[in-house]
Amino acid sequence: MAEPVSIFEEKHEADSGWKIAQPDYDWSFPRDHWAHHGYRTEWWYFTGCLEAVDEPDRRFGYQFTIFRNGLLLPEKPTASSKSTSTNLLVGHAAVSDLSKKDHRFGDLSYGEHPLLSEFRDPPDEIIAWALAPSGTDGRWLLRWNGEAFDFEMRDEARAMAFRLSTRLLKPLVLQGPNGYIRKGEGPTAASHYYSFTRLATDGILTLDGQTWRVRGTSWMDKEFGSSQLSKEQVGWDWFSIQLDDGRDLMLYLQRRKDGTADYRNGTLIATDGTPRYMDAAEWSVQATETWTSPSTKASYPMRWTVDLPAEGFRLEVAPEFPEQENLSRIEGIPFYWEGAVRVLGPNGKSVGRGYVELTGYGENSRPAV
Repeated sequence: MAEPVSIFEEKHEADSGWKIAQPDYDWSFPRDHWAHHGYRTEWWYFTGCLEAVDEPDRRFGYQFTIFRNGLLLPEKPTASSKSTSTNLLVGHAAVSDLSKKDHRFGDLSYGEHPLLSEFRDPPDEIIAWALAPSGTDGRWLLRWNGEAFDFEMRDEARAMAFRLSTRLLKPLVLQGPNGYIRKGEGPTAASHYYSFTRLATDGILTLDGQTWRVRGTSWMDKEFGSSQLSKEQVGWDWFSIQLDDGRDLMLYLQRRKDGTADYRNGTLIATDGTPRYMDAAEWSVQATETWTSPSTKASYPMRWTVDLPAEGFRLEVAPEFPEQENLSRIEGIPFYWEGAVRVLGPNGKSVGRGYVELTGYGENSRPAV
């Protein structure tokens, strides 16, 4: 069997032949839930907060992500070997046991091959699948269930597994006008982007051989393009916030080498799903605490004040616990922080929850996208 592929190549030139995200993209659903092979980079991203049905005090955060990294343009010959991969599939999954403050992360990476991994096309309900990591039977799987998504993973080395099904609580929202957001200078630094900001979620989750029936709420992001970062950028801070009053908030900050954010995108989603795209001047994020990873020595912001003066509120965003860093076991895959957070109002009381992603902190951690 072929060895898993683990290296992201960097080919972001505008003349490389890969399609570039454009503001007039013609969306078509449900087709756009599947892969877009003419674009070099694509991901399906799920995060959420769950509780055990029979043990409500037992709470979990989770992440499930499928990345597609184009290796060959679809119209180009794939060489004489039938085993030549046109895509790289990378899977990331994490579970944070919020009750025990325990975080574990598993990942896999395969060149697309009929025996290893595959991105399918409609009308097939399967969007993507891959063999589970070495030493684990079965597959990681993402499929369209006709309304939303089902997905599953298992990793025996990390003693974790989950199988989750989702359904709509709010309609799909395009992030940025027509689902197009700029992320940096140059023609390629942009993406097509949409979200399902509230998905009812239920299924089973297993840690260390113990299995719970779980339920909760998830957030799903889908992006595709051919370059996400310009040369002067090192990573991003991303916030997905579900407020108790029914509103949702997405904030995306692209960071430069000096730590400043040069491109910022924000969307406030009303209770009925209507988005309001906010100018950068309408909102701010200020880190108030930091945490240094004992594993990577990276220093991450770890508590934030989020101000939206036009909406009349200030939020405090705090991690459920700091130790939610994702460390790959695959050479060449950058580490990053992805964690469940609590959202507090001015009086310190809970007003929501969410997830935060922090990339490009520490040495050798710049995402290769």
